[in-house]
Amino acid sequence: MSVWAGEEKLFAEGSSTVPIVNTVTYAYDDLDEWYRVAKGEKEGHIYSRNTNPTVAVLEEKIRALEGAEAATSFSTGMAAISNSLFSLLKPGDRVVSIRDSYGGTSKLFLEFLPKLNIEVTLCETEDHESLEQEIAKGCTLVYLESPTNPTLKIIDLQRIAAAAKKEGAIVAVDNTFATPVNQNPLELGADLVIHSATKFLGGHSDTLCGLVCGNRSLVKTIFEYREIAGATLHPETAYNVIRGIKTLELRVKRHNENALAIARYLQDHPKIAGVYYPGLESHRGHDIAKRQMKGFGGVMSFELYGGYDSVKIFLQSLRFVHLAASLGSVSTLAGPPRTTSHVELSEQQRKSLGISESLIRYSTGIENTEDLLDDLKQALEKV
Repeated sequence: MSVWAGEEKLFAEGSSTVPIVNTVTYAYDDLDEWYRVAKGEKEGHIYSRNTNPTVAVLEEKIRALEGAEAATSFSTGMAAISNSLFSLLKPGDRVVSIRDSYGGTSKLFLEFLPKLNIEVTLCETEDHESLEQEIAKGCTLVYLESPTNPTLKIIDLQRIAAAAKKEGAIVAVDNTFATPVNQNPLELGADLVIHSATKFLGGHSDTLCGLVCGNRSLVKTIFEYREIAGATLHPETAYNVIRGIKTLELRVKRHNENALAIARYLQDHPKIAGVYYPGLESHRGHDIAKRQMKGFGGVMSFELYGGYDSVKIFLQSLRFVHLAASLGSVSTLAGPPRTTSHVELSEQQRKSLGISESLIRYSTGIENTEDLLDDLKQALEKV
């Protein structure tokens, strides 16, 4: 499906790869046909801010991979998140979410939505009872992320989605960390799935992209908002993500293997204060993750003894890693949340979310497992 979805039809001149259609507009000889396409009565394209043939192939791929009714795309992952929230919510609505969402998402919840008179209640991430109680008070949207960024907490998506359905609330799930290979939230009761395709779907740290898929009516609402807000995905970018997705399953399997091996090594190391990875039997959410995930992902976080001084020594001693603010690449990426996932928040805000200054987010690449383990060993020896 990663290879063939959206590519069943032959392309122009018999091309076996998706063409990059670099055009702003599309010409029609027949005015009546042009009108029917413009009104959505016939398939076709009018203007690339709205739709584009290359982008359409990518949207079909994520739709198929997540088993969704429809999909739409964005210029970045945060555009996908913000456009979804702004298009589905109005003043007076209420959102129930978790305290451990990605830093940019947290900023939307803590600053942007309240300015629009939208109430946001953030619950302790692993407190399912609290989430259910807040949902039962009534809400428009339940926004979830599992595993969470950067502390890898796990939410029972099926349980919380069921609670939301009782109240008629929309359930949106950020599935960036898991990818469609490891987890399919729509099968667990979600209405919408959001991806920062910049990460694992693209997979090479060379392109920015956001994707949303799910219920046809909701995706249509989000698309119509994006159409006017203008966070359009460029066809060349879409092509890069299409190419990345073709190897997604192969890459994710290697990410899973590397992360689990590294997490198991680190959890027994005397200089490590804690390891957060749902593939470990000691992880609080392991049983839930085992039930709703096919693999545990390529991202983990861990804490060093010695505070931020130890973090600096350790990270700057690593050889097979880019100290950079992203994840999901073929190459290993690492950094502290204070400069990566939660740089937008103050130290006090990070502390309130359980993110210490000694925490490191480590996104395993697809390098040789032993090379990565040897690199970690030599860096830890210097701490």
